[in-house]
Amino acid sequence: MSTQRKVNKVVLAYSGGLDTSIILKWLQETYQCEVVTFTADLGQGEELGPARDKALAMGIKPENIFIDDLREEFVRDFVFPMFRANTLYEGQYLLGTSIARPLIAKRQIEIANLVGADAVCHGATGKGNDQVRFEVSYYALKPDVTVIAPWREWSFQGRPDLIAYAQQHGIPIAKGKEQEAPFSIDANLLHTSSEGRALEDPDRPVPDEVSKRSDRRTITPEEAPDQAEIIKVEFKEGDAVAVNGKALSPAAVLTELNRLGARHGVGGLDLVENRYVGMKSRGFYETPGGTILWQAHRAIESITLDRGAMHLKDELMPRYASLIYNGMWFTPERKMLQAAIDASQDDVTGEVTLKLYKGGVYVQGRASPYSLYNKDLVGFDAAGGYNQADAEGFIKLNALRLRIAAWRDRKAGKNE
Repeated sequence: MSTQRKVNKVVLAYSGGLDTSIILKWLQETYQCEVVTFTADLGQGEELGPARDKALAMGIKPENIFIDDLREEFVRDFVFPMFRANTLYEGQYLLGTSIARPLIAKRQIEIANLVGADAVCHGATGKGNDQVRFEVSYYALKPDVTVIAPWREWSFQGRPDLIAYAQQHGIPIAKGKEQEAPFSIDANLLHTSSEGRALEDPDRPVPDEVSKRSDRRTITPEEAPDQAEIIKVEFKEGDAVAVNGKALSPAAVLTELNRLGARHGVGGLDLVENRYVGMKSRGFYETPGGTILWQAHRAIESITLDRGAMHLKDELMPRYASLIYNGMWFTPERKMLQAAIDASQDDVTGEVTLKLYKGGVYVQGRASPYSLYNKDLVGFDAAGGYNQADAEGFIKLNALRLRIAAWRDRKAGKNE
């Protein structure tokens, strides 16, 4: 820790688990400051009440404990804007962890401003991407804030040191938590990600202890029923608004798609990705609802977006995905790209029919009042005002530069 920093009050991103409980005590002891805890409900599926009880037990004032339900804001203002771009990082990853970090950081800064805190603290390690995502967001929203990153500051060398510190300070250690976990899990309403020791060899399949654990988000395709299921997803201006004819809020849409996808083994992904800090990492991701949503949105765009707009979106998407992965949500360039993406969504309205079967999502139909699909033009009959003879001039104009090059090469004897 830098001896030059003086902190009066800090807002800690607090889960109530062992690691953040250790961080809470370490902040009190090392910085001798007032600690405010913030626990975000992003749909991780855990009871958050114990976080309040643990914070109280560690001396946190009741008015300094914040537990906020951010599920609707998460889906409406972060997940849905990302899906309007059909975002995939490195062609596969739906960015379930990445997209949650800017919202957590945003709310932390809001709380810091509310309670007059001069610092914020996160529990991300110095090896991962999350430290970048949190801290870039903090600075974008409160440029003079002090950021405390314990894993880059304290002297603990490993799990035994943390356990010893917890025992020394009377921090409860749940049964089975004395040793380093075989893998770690991060969860929210969009997905779960599993990483760590059991998954560190990329040449070995995902072990059953990960893919078949009791709190998994989706089953395996082998466990899925033999009977396919047909579902319908309705869109309005690029966002899903109903499932199977029932109008739903953004968070409820994702919750229902998660339920349907999980039942059919949709959304499991074994992925090796390139971390922002420079190393590769392997993880197992479960994103059942997001996988369905991505396919459905792509399908409705296929009939409502102009070819030029669709192709431009496809060119912009990898850049947009990298910005989210790297924690650059609040940057001018992300906002510029978002404006361009959102401008393309005015007519992305209609219904998509999909079949779920054994881990797969298959488009069965799509319809829209703003469809650009013209059956008269695309048919083989001479109808719809399209003259097939017109194609000759178009082809010759496109081939002209190639013909000129061929004439040049012939004249120079290059082809002899």
